[in-house]
Amino acid sequence: MLFVYQYGARTRIVHMSEIEGFSTLVGKIYDAALNPDLWPRVFDLACGFIGGCSANLISHSAVGKNPDFYFAANQDPQYIQLYSDKYFKINPIFPTVIFFDVEETHWVPDVLPRQEFCRTRFFKEFLLPQGYMDGLFTNLEKTPTGCALFTVFRRMSDGMVDDRMRQRFDLIVPHVRRALLIGRVIDLKKVEAAALADSLDTLASAMFMVDGTGRVVHANVSGHIMVAEASVVRARKGRLGAIDQAADRALLDSFNASGGGDATLGRRGIAVPLRAHNGERYVANVLTLTSGARRRAGISYEAVATVFIHKAALDLPSPPEAVAQEFRLTPAELRVLFAIIEVGGVADVAAVLGLSEATVKTHLQRLFHKTGSARQSDLVKLVAGYSNALVG
Repeated sequence: MLFVYQYGARTRIVHMSEIEGFSTLVGKIYDAALNPDLWPRVFDLACGFIGGCSANLISHSAVGKNPDFYFAANQDPQYIQLYSDKYFKINPIFPTVIFFDVEETHWVPDVLPRQEFCRTRFFKEFLLPQGYMDGLFTNLEKTPTGCALFTVFRRMSDGMVDDRMRQRFDLIVPHVRRALLIGRVIDLKKVEAAALADSLDTLASAMFMVDGTGRVVHANVSGHIMVAEASVVRARKGRLGAIDQAADRALLDSFNASGGGDATLGRRGIAVPLRAHNGERYVANVLTLTSGARRRAGISYEAVATVFIHKAALDLPSPPEAVAQEFRLTPAELRVLFAIIEVGGVADVAAVLGLSEATVKTHLQRLFHKTGSARQSDLVKLVAGYSNALVG
């Protein structure tokens, strides 16, 4: 028997015999939002469900800064260190990946031809020695200064990415994203699920515990202040609602779905955009209280969900996006541009990207023409200017 799983316009199919395992995994994902020590084990379980051998979550800076490994499963610490120290600079997937929307599923051919990818130093020196041959990746978060990339790898013995792996990856990604967003709100401090409300009362962000109709059963100080101001959300007759009608419907829909558990909630209640009366933007994330260790808190407070609301970050393009849009650069030109910044001269860039020096020179001349630059140092200064505009 099959279980049809609906996410908006997309339908995914999972065997009924595996639903219990899937629901358990999703519950553990959300438990990890409250206890970050659980993430490595959760990633390991996710690999088993998706059909991969290892997984990681890495935060990439748009320019210059070393990446941060948030969590990894089944990866050699030596290679994690090598990536952070050296190989992130020559990863041909970046910076193209920063253009992809959050939760979009991609693989290498979406960025560059596989044969070209296999000629790069990154593949030969970093992926191949680990036995990695294929994988899927997605942006879980984008900011003006970078992105957080979730990747599940496959070794040669696992075979290439297939439809089954893609379907399962798509099922897991929104849950991982929601849990990480909520974990960031609570600053990745371990929270005991049984005493959830007490643990989160001191958050700077507004926090509300609600039942299936949106009735507020508990709120922290920031939540009470937000409701009293009635600029972003309100609580008419005790029911939490957004000022904006579309956001109000989205929140109520997520509250209703929360009663069915983590898997039923799906993509509802993830980064719901809210707009205040004065135009300021906020975002809400909904965490169910009807599954996993969080179920005890739900029963204690007669709540089905916890809602976290905080100000949204500025929606600015990253330096790669800004440069590419301003000068109409192709993905290949963008790769060469950032390889020049990270690696150096034509010969070194050609070796890193697996291209001929003639091809690199052709891209370089096009970059000079499009940007009005005359030297490689001018290109470095150009990108640095876009980066400094974000932090200056």
